[in-house]
Amino acid sequence: MSLHTDTDRIRMLNDELRKHLLGGGAVITASIAELGPEAVARLVKTIAVFDDFCHANDPHEEHDFGVFDFDGTAVMFKIDYFDKSLNFRSPNPADPDVTERIITIMRADEY
Repeated sequence: MSLHTDTDRIRMLNDELRKHLLGGGAVITASIAELGPEAVARLVKTIAVFDDFCHANDPHEEHDFGVFDFDGTAVMFKIDYFDKSLNFRSPNPADPDVTERIITIMRADEY
């Protein structure tokens, strides 16, 4: 696969996780959980429609990171690529057979 094709595939897989929580796992930090279930549900919906990707926050065009204001708090999400055992980085993030995607949602000041 060419690099461009790999990037397109990675972006598509990341969007599937970000928009529909399909194809991977999701983690929220304790400070996000403390917002309560209704706020967390709104936050997940906000991330699903997030489209403020630009070269500054998405230099590899993979849609794997974003920061936005949520009720006056800077919140970020980050998608990481692990091997299926979740012990190491994925050998090929474009291949879902060898990659476990994990989206982490946290306050930006926790990073």
